[in-house]
Amino acid sequence: MPTIRRLPEALINRIAAGEVIERPAAALKELMENAIDAGATRIAVSLEDGGIGAIEVVDDGCGMDAASMALALERHATSKLPEDLVGDGHALEHVATLGFRGEALPSIASVARFTLESRPHDAESGWRRVVDHGRVLEDKPTAVPAGTRARIEDFFREVPARRKFLRTPRSEYAACQDIVRRLAMARPEIGFTFANNGRRIFQLQRGESLPERVVQLVARELKDNSVAIDLARGEMTLGGIAGLPTYNRGVADHQYLFVNGRPVKDRLLVGAVRGAYAEMLARDRHAVLALFLDLPPEDVDVNVHPAKSEVRFRDPQGVRGMIVGGLRAALATGDKRSAQAPDARAMAKWQAEPVAEPAPASGSIFDRFAGQSGAPSVLNEPRMDWGSPSPDALPSGRAVEADEPAENTPDYPLGIARGQIANTYIVAEAADGLVLVDQHAAHERLTLERLRSANASGSVARSQALLMPEVVELSEAECDRIESILEDLDKLGLAVERFGPAAMLVRSLPHALPKADPHALLRDIADDLATNGVDAGGGGSLLLTEKIEYVLATMACHGSVRAGRTLRVEEMNALLREMERTPRSGQCNHGRPTWVKLSMDEVEKLFGRH
Repeated sequence: MPTIRRLPEALINRIAAGEVIERPAAALKELMENAIDAGATRIAVSLEDGGIGAIEVVDDGCGMDAASMALALERHATSKLPEDLVGDGHALEHVATLGFRGEALPSIASVARFTLESRPHDAESGWRRVVDHGRVLEDKPTAVPAGTRARIEDFFREVPARRKFLRTPRSEYAACQDIVRRLAMARPEIGFTFANNGRRIFQLQRGESLPERVVQLVARELKDNSVAIDLARGEMTLGGIAGLPTYNRGVADHQYLFVNGRPVKDRLLVGAVRGAYAEMLARDRHAVLALFLDLPPEDVDVNVHPAKSEVRFRDPQGVRGMIVGGLRAALATGDKRSAQAPDARAMAKWQAEPVAEPAPASGSIFDRFAGQSGAPSVLNEPRMDWGSPSPDALPSGRAVEADEPAENTPDYPLGIARGQIANTYIVAEAADGLVLVDQHAAHERLTLERLRSANASGSVARSQALLMPEVVELSEAECDRIESILEDLDKLGLAVERFGPAAMLVRSLPHALPKADPHALLRDIADDLATNGVDAGGGGSLLLTEKIEYVLATMACHGSVRAGRTLRVEEMNALLREMERTPRSGQCNHGRPTWVKLSMDEVEKLFGRH
């Protein structure tokens, strides 16, 4: 029978280091958290070769004496748990610091050369302790400023299997920079200095406001392309800033999430952010934001993983609902503007030399159009309802002009319609520039907001009965998803019932979607529910309100005026006026801009007037 024996302390520490210190960035995170927990007002971080060569963290926190330093390098020794609760096992329910496990420093010292120097503010001298891969090399007094200096060198020198898995210095530097950025973002009251190979990357002053700190660390342009978040529900609060949907990225690495000041990468929070932006972003685009969730310590479990980057909530649905609701409410107040400036390449083409067709030697260029009647005048067409298809469409590329007398001084934010280009874009003149509007993108957003408003009011939407009910064949799982929200679909004016195991019967459509294709509509609703986490039984992680939001977005797309349809001038202006009154009208349901504006200065620059 094999003998069971205790493992040596050095081996135990190396085993623990495998979970806690997998790369230099993880060690840096632990040192910075210790500095923050020590009450530091200034923290300086220096790297060599992206952290592979060395990491040094200097702070002006409370410091440690010799005895405390020796204890700090022992496993499961910490000063961060409430002393009166440690004995009865309830201390982990009241964690108010970033660190609490007592594993980081001994783990670091077991896989690197670790130098620790510290002095309390009321002591005349400090103490220095050097541990090299678990062996104590120095333990003596030293002259150091008040605070703590920690330095890590020779990562995994005696653990070659781990060292060969380190990435390039550039990759390790990027990971370290992300750690510094996230912790500095959460603590605007602390000043931070960050350098790599002697080059200062950034320096942040203490006492900044939270929005100022976030903007400095994420992107300067976020200041003008974001809205503030400020929400409280009982003891739970949500703050931060959220980028406009049109200010987005192709990857999700610009989403910064914090719980009680702790940077986390939590699936529930990430899913809530995705749900809040669902009908405003394309599926391959990601929001840019920094969210700070604060709630009582006993309502969140931070002891889920040794790296402390994951958490669990006592009320996950309440947390998700607060984030989704808070983001949507904030975006509804400030994002009628579009965050997308005119594309630089498109603007450059405006300045390219035009290739003109041969023209007659004399006479006006307008003579070529004299007597042509390639399309009926928009003003002479019968007025069309927004929901109906266009009976006629002008040839692609032809501009529709507004022949009616126009106001001389358009003072509307989006201006007065002057024409239509390619039956897709509305051209409007505002007091301060030229506005181009994507008619389908804009009307899709307006339709969604109209449907959303009607749904929020609790009234049953008007419906239009089909002359002959239509049978839509779907998979059984898709039918199950739709069946789980039949009552809500009925309130939206879409009357559907189960018609066998793999089919649904559509009896009526919402009045706003009189020409929608029932087959395409139901398929898209089923696809959206599946994509966003609703299982075959109608369950899943989504809140009921979120499921309805996906349905509303799908219905809005099917009920919107399409590109390629001719609009009357009155319709164009009605669209512009409604956009000015409607929240979130600056972007369509997929996050693309609904309009862009060229200022008069930009227009004049195109013609060399500046």
